[in-house]
Amino acid sequence: MTQPLILGVLREAEPSERRVALVPAAIPGLKKTGVEILVQTDAGRAAGFTNEQYADKGASIVTDRAEVFSKANIILQVHSLGACSGVIDADIALLRKDQVLIAGCEPLWCPEMIAKAAATGATIFSLELVPRITRAQSMDILSSMATIAGYRAVLLAAAESPRMFPMMMTAAGTLKPARVLVIGAGVAGLQAIASAKRMGAVVFGYDIRPAVKEQVESLGGKFVVLNVKADNAESAGGYAKQMSDEFYRQQREALKKVIADCDVVITTAAIPGKKAPVLVTREMVEAMAPGSVIVDIAAERGGNCEVTVAGETIDLNGVKILGPVNLASSIPVHASEMFSKNITTFLLPIIKSGAVKIDTADEVIRETLVARNGEVVHERVRGLLNPVAVGDADGKN
Repeated sequence: MTQPLILGVLREAEPSERRVALVPAAIPGLKKTGVEILVQTDAGRAAGFTNEQYADKGASIVTDRAEVFSKANIILQVHSLGACSGVIDADIALLRKDQVLIAGCEPLWCPEMIAKAAATGATIFSLELVPRITRAQSMDILSSMATIAGYRAVLLAAAESPRMFPMMMTAAGTLKPARVLVIGAGVAGLQAIASAKRMGAVVFGYDIRPAVKEQVESLGGKFVVLNVKADNAESAGGYAKQMSDEFYRQQREALKKVIADCDVVITTAAIPGKKAPVLVTREMVEAMAPGSVIVDIAAERGGNCEVTVAGETIDLNGVKILGPVNLASSIPVHASEMFSKNITTFLLPIIKSGAVKIDTADEVIRETLVARNGEVVHERVRGLLNPVAVGDADGKN
């Protein structure tokens, strides 16, 4: 009799991570495919999901992390490998040949960690690389988590600002609404625009892609037009491309006055595998009025603001610059539910036949597969590891 596939859900290795890769509600649907599910003790507790909830849905609770690795054919995590490189060596030692790992792995940021894990013979999928095509939208963890980050950034800005966001007419006089500028109209930026508008602020949105003007305006924002030309600002995979130094210089110059007139600036510009571009200089911060607030969502990648320090709040002449990290983890219930939906949708085609089936003719599978049979197989990741032999394939994904 063929043994059923076993999925293993781990408690996150990163101590500050509160999300879980699979929520209890996802288990019945997966079990219909014939798989068994092992959940490490307290894997979901930080997100509000108890061991009892997992057990009630049909999962088996396992105390020993090593036992999950030894029994599971497929390991599910939120963060693994390069996404939590400081604490992941113990997990890599537990991976084995032909075991499948599905997680956020940051392969373009930490390719060496992918190579290290690949040597175990495990098959590794990195969900940050899901292509931005219509069919894959429900698997796109970057978009899901960016939605959380954009919303959370507005809440942080409102909490730090000495002004209320909405206009109010009171017996004590009329209070002017806050002026909020969101730089970057990707998923995080659009969510920030929508959230700030709902709170009553006057919202402005800027992006190097003029095509997003309609999206910004549909959410009630005013699109900022700068006299800075940007050609080919988006890669074929739907992600932002790194622009020239001269472009960023012109952009900063044009943004300076716009930023000085705003009470809150939220920056969201990120480039996969690259340091975040500096869009707000120290000089631009110094031109802002005391009491202004900057929330730099790109803090983990160096920040869009020159003054940003990841994980800290800096005060520069009365302007607060927030460098929050892992914003999605700060709203762990909904972030886990969204991540769980993404990973489940990705997983089902791989296990629907009762065995692990990896069809590299499928664009989603091919573009997320980073390691197999002891080798790094993703072209961009191999290019980062050995640019002379492979060539820099940046922008092809």
